[in-house]
Amino acid sequence: MQLPSNPDEERDLRTMMVADHGVDPSPVPGRRRPEPKPAGAGWRDTLVWCGVPVVIILLLRVFVFGMYAIPSGSMENTIMPGDRVLTLSLAPKVVDLKRGDIVVFKDPSNWLRNEQTDSIFGKDRLIKRLIGLPGDVVECAGEGSPVTINGVAIDESAYIRPGVAPSSFPFRVEVTEGHVFVMGDNRSNSADSRYHQDDEENGLVPLEDIEGVALATYWPLQRIGALDSHHDVFADVPGADSVGL
Repeated sequence: MQLPSNPDEERDLRTMMVADHGVDPSPVPGRRRPEPKPAGAGWRDTLVWCGVPVVIILLLRVFVFGMYAIPSGSMENTIMPGDRVLTLSLAPKVVDLKRGDIVVFKDPSNWLRNEQTDSIFGKDRLIKRLIGLPGDVVECAGEGSPVTINGVAIDESAYIRPGVAPSSFPFRVEVTEGHVFVMGDNRSNSADSRYHQDDEENGLVPLEDIEGVALATYWPLQRIGALDSHHDVFADVPGADSVGL
C-alpha cells in the first residue's frame, strides 16, 4: 500500500480506515429481513377479527337459539306477559323432548282465535308446558282432582299458578304417535290441548311443529333467569320418558 505524500491525503486515509470498521449493511447469513405488510392488511385483520364472531353469533341464532316475546298470561307465573324467552331450537330434532319441557310451537289448528299469543318473528306461535308424550293417556276428573298420566297422579304445585286448579273440567286424551299434549301453567287462562279436542289434530301438537324448548327469560332485566322444566314431577309416570324426531 502506498503511503500518502501530504497531510490531507493522510487524513482522508484515516477517515476511510475508521469508516471501514462500521456496520456492514449486507444481510446476515441465515436471517431474513421482515417483509413489509401490503397496504390494507390492517383493515383485513380487523374485518376478520370482528366479522368471524358476528358470523358465529348469527349462525347460533339461526340454527341453535330462538328468541320470543310473550304477551299472553297463559304461562303465569312461570312466564309473565312482556317476558322475552330464549329457546333451544335443537329440540326435538337433535335433543329429545321430555314431560315438563316448556315448548314453543306453531299454531297447530288456529288455537290463536281464543288466545292472544305472539312472537318476535311471527304471529302464529304459542308456548305451553309439555304434559303428555306419544302413547300417554292424560286425564283429569275435574275441579279438585289432579291430572293423571297413565293412571299416575302428578303433583303440579311446583309450576301451576297458585290458586288455580289443574283443570276446572274433566277430560281424557290419548296422545297419538307423532304428537304431544300441552297445557299452560295458568290453567284458568290457557286455551291449550284440553280445549281443542274437536280440531283436526284432536287438541294435540305435532312434533314437527315444535320449534324449541324454552331455556330462560332474558328480558326484562328483573326477570332474567333459567326456566325449570320440573322433570321430577313426572318421575313416577310409566312409559317412555322422552321423544324426538
